[in-house]
Amino acid sequence: MHYAGTVWRPPYESSSLLIEITAGCTHHKCKFCTLYDDLPFKFRMSPLEDVEEDLKEAQGHYKLWSFRKVSRTFLVGANPFVLKSSRLLEIASLIQKYFPSNQSIGCFARITDITIKKDEELSTLRKAGYDGITIGIETGDNDALAFMNKGYQAEDILTQCKRLDNAGIHYNFFYLTGISGLGKGEKGARNTTNVCNQLNPQIIGASMLTIFPNSELYKEIEAGHWQEETEIEKYRELRTLADNLNIPVWFAVGGASNAIPIQGTFPKDKKKIVSVLDKIIKSVDEKELRDYRTNLRHL
Repeated sequence: MHYAGTVWRPPYESSSLLIEITAGCTHHKCKFCTLYDDLPFKFRMSPLEDVEEDLKEAQGHYKLWSFRKVSRTFLVGANPFVLKSSRLLEIASLIQKYFPSNQSIGCFARITDITIKKDEELSTLRKAGYDGITIGIETGDNDALAFMNKGYQAEDILTQCKRLDNAGIHYNFFYLTGISGLGKGEKGARNTTNVCNQLNPQIIGASMLTIFPNSELYKEIEAGHWQEETEIEKYRELRTLADNLNIPVWFAVGGASNAIPIQGTFPKDKKKIVSVLDKIIKSVDEKELRDYRTNLRHL
């Protein structure tokens, strides 16, 4: 299989077929991000020949397990949705050729990847199987988005995700707890819910900001331009986020960056999740949480 560097996928794509379509990120300017630093290039698009070879190889593996069928494929790369619609449609055709049982195609996407596609293109991509894409919005806090060089603002999240709604493409959000900085977490969480409550994400997955020495954000901290939230403040931020979400959504605090996994369905489990966060805030020691963060070598 043609995999370059570390393969990243959301936890909920664990049973999906993983096919590399791009490697690296077209943006590659977010100050906190170090996910693709192990690559010798910024961004690369996989040749269709490599994609087809990987699908053939995967087909061979699945034939050995006749009881297993591919129903979903996840395209690997930081933001494969940036590719031209014609390319994405070619990939969808190849997937269907080797895995006729495949029903949907997911991938990571940036808000700016949606911007460059016309409404008719989004509708065509939905008909071809593209659905359940994962978008790292990180926050709805415009100050944090600007400081971190995300390349868009909260208004762009609203505009582009409403276009996905109109096209029938479902989407999931990643929220980055701690991105607003010391003393600003709860404000950032409220700004984020102001955005999310106007949209229809299927999943909101919250990760906690972990700052590694090779990041641009680490340099900003050393220069005195930014301060990290305490670990308890991050949980207060999460509580504010959960308490102010008023949409049906699967809410998940998981992955290595979170010391204490929490998950549930809103609105059914909302009170229970807020109560769990209250208990963490009151009873868990800051030093214990900080030790976890400090000793976290990789996401």
